[in-house]
Amino acid sequence: MKKTLIAGVATSLILGGAVWIAPAWTADAARPTLPYTDPARIAEGKVLYADYCASCHGTNLEGQQPNWQDRDADGYLPAPPHDETGHTWHHDNALLIRIVREGTEAIVGGSYKSNMMGFGDVLSDDEIASILGYIKSTWPAQVQDIHNEINARVLP
Repeated sequence: MKKTLIAGVATSLILGGAVWIAPAWTADAARPTLPYTDPARIAEGKVLYADYCASCHGTNLEGQQPNWQDRDADGYLPAPPHDETGHTWHHDNALLIRIVREGTEAIVGGSYKSNMMGFGDVLSDDEIASILGYIKSTWPAQVQDIHNEINARVLP
């Protein structure tokens, strides 16, 4: 009886610890979620966005450069806006997290050119999710719903 109780408590502590250390941005690595309705995470994401993203993507997510869909003379696309006029919401959460973590060139591959570096050595996955959660929180409800549908279609 005592051994069973001790084993049960130990198992609970181990499982509880695993849940505690698991990234808060996802319960399933194949279908990560973004904290776009969590006020604390949105506030954190807004600060991180200002520090790491706004110089290229605009203080208000509006983009900094005109013609963001046209390559420049060197073959690079300008940084897109992250508001609803951009294409961020066209991509599922897992891809967005990978783009921020690894950089666009690493994701697309081939001869694709991008100035978007990977931030995986600078930001944790939780911080990346907070930034993306902040971005998503600014989109109109209809765009959020479409983005949620995109995420629901992603196969594990």
